[in-house]
Amino acid sequence: MLTSEISNRLRRALSALAACCVALVAATTVVTAAQPVGAAPLAHQISSDKYSLTIDGKRTFVWSGEFHPFRLPSPSEWLDVLEKMKAEGYNAVSLYFDWAYHSAAPGVYDFTGVRNMDEVLDMAAKLGLYVIARPGPYINAEVTGGGYPGWLTTQAGKARTSAADYLAAADQWLNGIDQILRRHQLTNGTGTVILYQLENELSNTGSSEQAYMQHIAGTVRADGITVPLFSNDKGRNGFWVPSSSTVPGTVTGPTDLYAFDGYPGGTCHTDGTPGGPAAAPDWGLYGPGGAKGGASASPQTPGYAAEFGGGWFDYWGSVGTYACMAVREGPGYEREFYDTNIANGLTLQNFYMTFGGTSWGWLPAPVVYTSYDYGAAISESRQLRPKASTMKELGYFLRSVTPVSEMDKGSVVTPSAANIKVYHNVNPENGTALYVAMHNPSNTTTDDSFSFPIDTPDGSYTVPLTINGQDAKRLVANYDMDSQHLVYSTSEIMTHIARADGDLALLHGRSGETGQTVLRYRSQPTVAVLSGAATSTWDANTGDLLLSYTHSGLTQVRISGGGRRPLTLLLADDATADTFWQQDTAAGPVLVRGPELVRTATVAHSMLRLTGDTSTGDGLEIWAPASTKVVTWNGIPVPTEPTPAGSLAARHDLPAPAPVTLPVLTDWKYSAESPEANPSFVDSTWAVADRANTNSTTKPPAGQPVLTADDYGFHTGDVWYRGHYTVTGTAADTISLTYGGGGAGMLQVWLDGADLGQNVLPTGLSSPPTTGTATFTIPQELRTAGGHEISVMVRDDSHNEDGGVNDAQKEGRGLISVATSAAGAPLDEGIVWRIQGNQGGEQITDPVRGALNNGGLYGERSGWSLPNYPDANWASATLPASTAAIPGTSWYRTTFTLDVPRPDDASLGLTIGDPSVPRSAANYRALIFVNGWNMGQYIANVGPQHTFVVPNGVLNPHGRNTIAIAVTSDGGAGNGLEPVSLTNLGTVRGGVPVAMDDSPGYQPPAIRLTGRA
Repeated sequence: MLTSEISNRLRRALSALAACCVALVAATTVVTAAQPVGAAPLAHQISSDKYSLTIDGKRTFVWSGEFHPFRLPSPSEWLDVLEKMKAEGYNAVSLYFDWAYHSAAPGVYDFTGVRNMDEVLDMAAKLGLYVIARPGPYINAEVTGGGYPGWLTTQAGKARTSAADYLAAADQWLNGIDQILRRHQLTNGTGTVILYQLENELSNTGSSEQAYMQHIAGTVRADGITVPLFSNDKGRNGFWVPSSSTVPGTVTGPTDLYAFDGYPGGTCHTDGTPGGPAAAPDWGLYGPGGAKGGASASPQTPGYAAEFGGGWFDYWGSVGTYACMAVREGPGYEREFYDTNIANGLTLQNFYMTFGGTSWGWLPAPVVYTSYDYGAAISESRQLRPKASTMKELGYFLRSVTPVSEMDKGSVVTPSAANIKVYHNVNPENGTALYVAMHNPSNTTTDDSFSFPIDTPDGSYTVPLTINGQDAKRLVANYDMDSQHLVYSTSEIMTHIARADGDLALLHGRSGETGQTVLRYRSQPTVAVLSGAATSTWDANTGDLLLSYTHSGLTQVRISGGGRRPLTLLLADDATADTFWQQDTAAGPVLVRGPELVRTATVAHSMLRLTGDTSTGDGLEIWAPASTKVVTWNGIPVPTEPTPAGSLAARHDLPAPAPVTLPVLTDWKYSAESPEANPSFVDSTWAVADRANTNSTTKPPAGQPVLTADDYGFHTGDVWYRGHYTVTGTAADTISLTYGGGGAGMLQVWLDGADLGQNVLPTGLSSPPTTGTATFTIPQELRTAGGHEISVMVRDDSHNEDGGVNDAQKEGRGLISVATSAAGAPLDEGIVWRIQGNQGGEQITDPVRGALNNGGLYGERSGWSLPNYPDANWASATLPASTAAIPGTSWYRTTFTLDVPRPDDASLGLTIGDPSVPRSAANYRALIFVNGWNMGQYIANVGPQHTFVVPNGVLNPHGRNTIAIAVTSDGGAGNGLEPVSLTNLGTVRGGVPVAMDDSPGYQPPAIRLTGRA
């Protein structure tokens, strides 16, 4: 043994002993559950110090992705997303729980079907994914009301404060969701929930908000929540830090951890192309410090970025920036920004979003349209983007190079180029060094070659490196890699595995760039290049073996002897490294190369069972436990043969997906609706809008009745008003209606059956106006004495979020006030109003699809959106329709049969119009129902969305499907429904088993489902 190696080991041992002693007196948050007597599950301990979370004594770097089950109304596909996240290197998933999604009325909660949160938590646990639970009460999340149910808007007390009625409602929600979350806590041994968020981005810290935070913390603890608590600071303000923090300027809360968010990733131009990159911020070890420095606000707890930009949302009337954001915050951004976070000691990172999904039905807040793709690593159609592979590189690295979860700042490193910076961190226990190199400033995009010195216990070296454009390199030195000792490598470690026949390590770099890897041995080892090209140099004085190579495809090197176990080095360029997948089994880790996706791996005796996806005729190579003799892929045996690299290679490519033939959508049926506009329409069963008081923030003028829809129990979609008045004197010549319509909301008006027109709120703004006033001229022939009927339809595109803690969600929806005038003089016509919204209001008639699926269109109230509705007597229609026959709403329906090959997972969408045209000249909007599910709203002349994802489970890929489209416009030429077609958004052979939903189709009124009790 070399003298230097003996001294190194002694130094590490002494360092570890010192760290152990320090840990005994360090401030540590420990939350654990008592084990019930006789219970089988074993409790687990979650603790933390300034470095990281520790789970059962093991430091854990939490690498999490945000996923909202409510944005994917097909529980089967939850498993698809979670399996992809696990395969792509995440070890945790962050889940929002939307109060409004589960509660249609006070005291009414539904956790079944697409709202079964036990199911998604069970899936996460089965896959071994930790869960960060974020139940609100307020979540923001670009959902209607920020997650508040519509019925909460009628409360008097201010939300997110200590108001008694708000606290009672919040307790009601928390008691319900906590019953579920309690059953899935890691501390109980009955699940994988490791963290619980008390509130989201609460930026007010006054006495009322402080009392509120203390109250909900007490509630969740009383509910049996035992995992650590945190609150997500909106930015880095030092709000809601745990009591261990004594940093001046911070605000203490009832939390165990301090968390913050940030979206610093740059922008897209107004034409939808990527803008220039932003600079990666230092929010930890290398930051400015203090209350507003990020992690420095709580120096005794680990750095926690509870939301870090994985994309950005898009708004009505934009050019459509999701594709741009997928590039703008793609691989280069991820390496630069996320590596900066790693260097800054942020050992809890959650990326918002990892799968954005769909804000179907009336889920979207006014600031977004239906698609919530977000430019995320997994697209809305569940396709893996290139940025997902970079997350896999990072996630695998953090899983395997565990010393990164405990790092202090190292000595200053000065590179040879002035426009380069190098972060240097050192693990205080074992001396492992981390170097992160990037441009300085980091948003520089030149191509630069440089070198920098490293000084380690193994010696001093000069490391050559190249940074091209937006990029970062993450290098490790002085690292005990299984039974090997890595002096340094200019390649990035993706993973390493100790196997029965020796060690295996996968390193990677940018294609065409040279690499160096130096390993330390007691004596000269034997080096065999199995594939590719590499040279080796032995230094007998130091014991260093230097490997030199170029990252191109895959180079395989076998090193044996030298006093260590054999090592197989896989040296890959990034694209090749991204074809590798690691799965852990009871028999040991499995490394797989080739398929589009490896979902699961299990070993039973000598059989390795793999499941996954293929997109073409993918190859298959496996480094498996030594006992493996038989391999199956999706249940089918795969003949293999051994390779010199110690792997098993399939003798034939895996099968590709079969072609998918999509039917052309024909045989459309058509029916006009909006009978409410007809003076003869009977509205006697509608509620009289005669309330005198409201808690809405938009109150009517004195003397006028309350008209806001929420006050009458109607919280989603379209709402109809019919007003009756009698003219006895001078008739009004204009009528002005103030209304709340949310984002891109609209209003239509008829008087005595005559169309007065429509008004649409402005779009094309990231923060659009959500109320407006429309003035209409009353035709001379309708200014007669006697009785008149006015009909008004308001499309409510959802409630505002309460991000400013100002009760913005209480802004009125539907009509707010009405004014009439004659020759400039206001008149009081004494209008008596009746109102009708979504069928049953808070007593929903479709509990399967839920409160956010339907609004108050006549067709919705009559079942026209549902499968099996008897439309045989409707008129036949063809698309495109050149005109909208009438002002108001008309419906189109068709049925079709899908026959997707059984082994395939085809993600399909419904496309209206021409996606290559940014905006259509047509002035209409359409609600899209597939098998009764409201899959979104298309606004032709606003955009930007043309294609609407329909998940399998809602869509039947092996049978009959029904499409119903409600088209609303002011009538006329050019406002007819454009062509409608099915679009294949990606097909693989594989996927997960999908169960069709059990939603009811149309039922005659006598037996129609009623609301839940």
